[in-house]
Amino acid sequence: MIRALIIDDSAYNRVTLSRMLASSDEIEVVGTAVNGEDGIRQVIRHNPDVITLDLEMPVMDGFAFLRWLMANRPIPVIAVSSRANDRSVFKALELGAVDFIAKPGGRVSARLDAIGEDLIAKALQTGKVHLRNIARGTGRTSPPPYRPPVDANAARELDLIVIGASTGGPPAIQALFESANLLPIPFVIAQHMPATFTRLFAERIDKLTPYTVSEAADGERLLPGHLYVAPGGMQTEVILDRDVLSLHVTPRKPGDLHAPSVNRLFRTASESCGSRLMAIVLTGMGDDGAEGIRAVKSAGGKTVAESEESAVIFGMPAEAIRTGAVDEILPLAQISDAIERVCLCSPPEPQTS
Repeated sequence: MIRALIIDDSAYNRVTLSRMLASSDEIEVVGTAVNGEDGIRQVIRHNPDVITLDLEMPVMDGFAFLRWLMANRPIPVIAVSSRANDRSVFKALELGAVDFIAKPGGRVSARLDAIGEDLIAKALQTGKVHLRNIARGTGRTSPPPYRPPVDANAARELDLIVIGASTGGPPAIQALFESANLLPIPFVIAQHMPATFTRLFAERIDKLTPYTVSEAADGERLLPGHLYVAPGGMQTEVILDRDVLSLHVTPRKPGDLHAPSVNRLFRTASESCGSRLMAIVLTGMGDDGAEGIRAVKSAGGKTVAESEESAVIFGMPAEAIRTGAVDEILPLAQISDAIERVCLCSPPEPQTS
């Protein structure tokens, strides 16, 4: 049984979230709390396996509670945001929350039932979370140091880098690009995330890294030094037309398990770029990306998976590794160096007789 604690200042939300979670035979709601201060008492009393956390509360808000929790008793947290366009969820993820869900309809919502299935799924996956990796915020209080862009003529081995991630992905992607040099190559990211939040995520990464970052748009040409985040609820593909790489963004279909799909991004990128592609699978639950990694490898591309040493959830990287198509298995802190090494690899010297 997964033991759950619910922290929310709304009595209606506490009752509704409790009912949702308790509807699963695998989850027991062991307590509720009205704010962060009360939450600390309930954590000490019940020692739960997972916590759902409202971020906006009186007395002690969700952010102060997260700081205390990660410093004293790390437990997987699912942030429950009060707004569908709430940038604060990324602050919560950086402070150590594993995942988030947006309340439909605002702070006290009669439509909370709409998130029940997703909430249960996220709560059940917390048993696979590596607690040592959940508080992975950069801790920066100032912008990262300036890194001069790499000479555009130096990139010879790759035309594109694609990245796939799910649970734990936003802080991992932020850390990856904060520590990276500005390379003259485009990146496309498929991060499992609801619609609206992918745009907010792109805006956040744009402010924190040297790259030009935006949410991907249909028909957009891929430019060097730009990072494109696949929109939530849509499918993003890479197409090649007259030697120009561009994006094809379409609505999800009824049978699509993930939108955006890492597999679809990787597969179409491999068809368009062949051996001049690098694909990276980061932290996440499930197996999205495994099929795509096979396609990239078959086309001669380079493949990397995040190691268990740093992944919040090792599911997606582990499934990619299991295919036998991964070239390198690296902790997150080493992936930016691997990208630069492959991207800037000089061609072999010509043979002389």
